[in-house]
Amino acid sequence: MTLQDQRVVLLGGTSGIGLATARLAADHGATVIVASSNPSSVKRALAELPATASGTAVDLTDPAAVTDFFAGLDPFDHLVYTAGEALSLLEVRSLDLARARQAFELRYFGALQAVHASVSKIRPGGSIVLTSGTAADRPAAGWSVAASICGAADSLVRSLAVELAPLRVNAVKPGIVRTPLWPDGFDYDAAAESVPVGRIGEPEDIAEAYVFLMNQHYATGSIVTVGGGNVLV
Repeated sequence: MTLQDQRVVLLGGTSGIGLATARLAADHGATVIVASSNPSSVKRALAELPATASGTAVDLTDPAAVTDFFAGLDPFDHLVYTAGEALSLLEVRSLDLARARQAFELRYFGALQAVHASVSKIRPGGSIVLTSGTAADRPAAGWSVAASICGAADSLVRSLAVELAPLRVNAVKPGIVRTPLWPDGFDYDAAAESVPVGRIGEPEDIAEAYVFLMNQHYATGSIVTVGGGNVLV
């Protein structure tokens, strides 16, 4: 399968999983458009991507800015949403509700607004691929907010797949992945010992799932888990 001559818009596509997905999509022949809130991150990403790529700094928590971004784009084939802030655990006993709401703003409502603003620009045969996380299936202490966001993303994907049919809507559900989103000092070695595959995921591992879903024309409402088996143990 190939993305040759297709256009892929990646929100959060300037670092980590998003950038790895942009690189892989470009390797498959796509023209990629990346966006994130950090102008310097956009600049760094474009230095790594082919000359055909383009990028823009957009505040993905600002509905008007997201609407304007898509209004300025020509029709495209696939929307990928991987945007997220650095993970921070929020225990219920010391919960900061404002921080909890802020996490939902980018990861959930940002994705919902992106779909709303872009759906009329996605060409027939195209798709939307959102991002969930294995915390929805195997949360730990302090993960109530993060797990709730992932669970909401799962439900959103299934609902949108029905509402927007025949447009395909799917999601990737990563486990622990070596990206800047994880807290400083996180013990990747210890985490690797706890998963069946014996190692931590790399952004390139997860990127393959996004490209698969863009290319898989019979999948919709699907949530592909790529976590090294971490939900099994």
